[in-house]
Amino acid sequence: MKTEKLKMREKVAYGLGDLGNGLMFQFAQLFLLKFYTDVLQIPAYWGGLIFLIAKFFDAFVDTSVGAFVDSRQHISKRGKFRPYILYGSLFLGIATVACFVTPNFGETGRIIYAFVSYNIMGFCYSVVNIPYGSLAAAMTMDSGDRTSLSAARDLTGQMAALLTGAVVIPLVAIFATPKIGYIATVAAFAAAGVVSQILCYAGTKERIIDHKPRQKGDGLKSIKGLLTNRPFIILSVFTIISVGSMFLKMGIQLYYFQYVLGQVGIVSVVSLLSALSIIPAVIFATPLVKKIGKKNVAIYATLGFIAAELVNFFITGSHVIPYLIVNTISYMFLGFSGTVAFAFVNDVIEYGQLQTGIRSEGIIYSGYSFVRKIAQGVAGFIPGLALTMTGYVANQPQSASTISGISAVYFLVPAIASAISCVVFYFGYDLTDEKHAEIVKKLEQREADRKRSEHLDIIDGNSIVDPFDPEVSNSNMVNH
Repeated sequence: MKTEKLKMREKVAYGLGDLGNGLMFQFAQLFLLKFYTDVLQIPAYWGGLIFLIAKFFDAFVDTSVGAFVDSRQHISKRGKFRPYILYGSLFLGIATVACFVTPNFGETGRIIYAFVSYNIMGFCYSVVNIPYGSLAAAMTMDSGDRTSLSAARDLTGQMAALLTGAVVIPLVAIFATPKIGYIATVAAFAAAGVVSQILCYAGTKERIIDHKPRQKGDGLKSIKGLLTNRPFIILSVFTIISVGSMFLKMGIQLYYFQYVLGQVGIVSVVSLLSALSIIPAVIFATPLVKKIGKKNVAIYATLGFIAAELVNFFITGSHVIPYLIVNTISYMFLGFSGTVAFAFVNDVIEYGQLQTGIRSEGIIYSGYSFVRKIAQGVAGFIPGLALTMTGYVANQPQSASTISGISAVYFLVPAIASAISCVVFYFGYDLTDEKHAEIVKKLEQREADRKRSEHLDIIDGNSIVDPFDPEVSNSNMVNH
């Protein structure tokens, strides 16, 4: 179970996997609804309903994929997780392109096609992404390297979001019609995504694999272990609130830009600055983790985010330039907490392995993915509810109370929610880096004891002797 330090090229290869995921996933997230309404010509409410249903469907698919991956009895030389990236990426690419096909159906047929194609894409994404996320735990147990892997996927994920946001619309506009433009552009993005994932498969190596044969009931035991895994539960609460806060801001920001700042066009500037803000986390997260530990990095980063949101709410938020500066700082702090989040998940895997005796990367990572998607779904619902409660009227000048309400939802609510998450995490999460190191040592000793027991021989019918014991070699074994 001991592993060597990861080289930079392997960390880069791992990051390419999330670049590939992002080129396809972000394309669909950013442009599929507009494609539905403008090109496929289905009503907007049906497009929104498709996304809502698919999000909850994906959450349950994630857990099923995780359980299936963990139940594998025979692990090939390609590893436990990497084959899903290799073979699943092609199907994900095809499914992504299929979402942007315009079939010659009636309106009902087009709605059904959109619903089926998007859910197939979501299924294929889970088949690739759950093993990809689980892969980091099989590559290394080193806390610093795990943080570096999380930073690599954060950086490439932001690159994918920035690239899709910046070039898709101009590329679509090159072609004669949006119908042709979307299908040609998504095909290019999907091809690039598949290549990136294949490079991830080729450039990474699984070093930590549990070869112990699976027993009947191990899957159920793993799920029960997940539900009683204290660090996982606390991490889930922290994630629901923190991820929910981030998506809440994303859902309300256009309204804030339009009605408070009067600058709808700054969305592209904010997107660019948000993508660039992840760079400090990529550079400094690993050294900070080594110095003060992942838990402290997460807490201090969350406190920094809270402070920046309060500054924008009370002081700078109504002025464009000061807002942009403080908002970029806010997202920089989010970058640090987001970077260490996936490293926490990998630590939780070893905690669960020590408690249950079963290494369940797939189930634990899919459980974490389930939590994130539920948080995204809930956060996507809150802006609409909040706008209704504040008296928002579409395409009309807003009242002072509505503008105040939009500002509160954009800044104050995420700050308060993050403060709650910070308190919960500080007092509830006890799986520090030091404790994780102790768990790793116990697992290594358990593995050494297991291998030692496999070499025990029965001598004289009832005496169990270890042939590797020097005293045995020089006495009993010689006499026999």
